[in-house]
Amino acid sequence: MNWRGYTDAKDKIFSTLVYLFAIYDVLPFGDFLLRKFPPLRQLLYLLISPVLWIYDSLPLSSFIVFLILYFAVVRNPRISDFIRFNTIQTILIGILLYLLQLVAFQFIFPGLGGGLLVETLSNTIFLGGLAVCFYSMVQSALGQYAKIPTISDAAYSQIRY
Repeated sequence: MNWRGYTDAKDKIFSTLVYLFAIYDVLPFGDFLLRKFPPLRQLLYLLISPVLWIYDSLPLSSFIVFLILYFAVVRNPRISDFIRFNTIQTILIGILLYLLQLVAFQFIFPGLGGGLLVETLSNTIFLGGLAVCFYSMVQSALGQYAKIPTISDAAYSQIRY
């Protein structure tokens, strides 16, 4: 991917912090694992506490945050490509996690009746989602574009002129 512009510290910080929204979106899948490891739960909730504050203080907060991020950041050509790319990538990860949550909790998990298989699937999605988020956060902090198959291509197509 060819990108223009210089990535400064402000861009790196904002691009890293925006992935906290995706971490919030993966939490429903981590219920089994987080109950078994309370320190991990405390660490994650401490990390995403600003997101929790935003979501708890506003009605329809996830929709409002989506609109703000999409129209004020992603569609704003005055904001650097680096921030816009990471913001749309976060939105796409969140949409994917929401769709997974909808399908899993409404159709797959009830059909399996609980147990070890449901716990394993849920933990796999949770750990995979966390891995994608932390990988993207590290890449953003380093000033590099996180390359996630398909998602990054879709994000790039949304911000190019």
